[in-house]
Amino acid sequence: MSSVPTAAREGELEARLAQTAGAIERLLETLLESVPAEGEIARPERLLAAMRHGALAGGKRLRPFLTVETARLLGAAGDGALRAGAAVELLHCYSLVHDDLPAMDDDDLRRGRPTVHRAYDEATAILAGDALLTLAFDVLADPATHPSGDIRAALVRCLARAAGPGGMVGGQMLDLAAEGRFDALRQELGETEIRRLQAMKTGALLAASVEIGARLGEADKAALAALTAYGRALGATFQVADDILDVEADAAQLGKATAKDEDKGKATLIGALGLAGAKRERDRLSAEAVEALSGFGPAADMLRAAARFAAERKS
Repeated sequence: MSSVPTAAREGELEARLAQTAGAIERLLETLLESVPAEGEIARPERLLAAMRHGALAGGKRLRPFLTVETARLLGAAGDGALRAGAAVELLHCYSLVHDDLPAMDDDDLRRGRPTVHRAYDEATAILAGDALLTLAFDVLADPATHPSGDIRAALVRCLARAAGPGGMVGGQMLDLAAEGRFDALRQELGETEIRRLQAMKTGALLAASVEIGARLGEADKAALAALTAYGRALGATFQVADDILDVEADAAQLGKATAKDEDKGKATLIGALGLAGAKRERDRLSAEAVEALSGFGPAADMLRAAARFAAERKS
């Protein structure tokens, strides 16, 4: 492991996060231009405006950062890694647009701005989310992302598995059931069930962000296993930290409403372990993510710092 002081690594992390976020923002602006791409007929102005509202709202861009940094670790930094990171972010933004809908979490604010259904309307928000989701796979399947069709297919499959019925969407369904939305399915979730729900709803996409970078870098079996373990632990860290922030932070810090998890009866590890126990688990998971990178040396310092950031973030 690197002997560079933690504070120095964190300072570099902030700079690298900002650099990657800026590059991703510029690429997203290009991908969301109103001019139709080859094979398209037209891009309706209102739809594109809503997509841009949902995707160009800033933020840390942690998921594409993980893709880009993992690819960089394996010598595959470049336009392809940025494109893959943008695809991950497009899918993440789709999930936020849909999560904010009245039928889901019913949120009015996202990153300090009106949510898409508030800025436009529900029908437009649904279509904007659908379009962002579809565009993510368009970007991954494009030869500009990687010349090998086999690798592009692996990227598409990885993102689809993370986002689909056995990943993020399935996790959202479990979350709704735990809230009591469907009387026949209502049940009290124990710690094991909560961990599974969170691994699907939040952790799967974060883990896939790392795996996509690893596959772009053509990681060998051992490296892929280590990076997969890192991604899963980081994803779990992020969700526990998010639960804690919902209790301790204020809306101005987060750019969205807080204390909604308890109000809606959401299943969280705070409910299972208590606040102090959840904080210990957050820190344990962060350390587990760092330990998974023990075989990579100083080259993985940015990924180690990202694991600590996931635990210590304030927004």
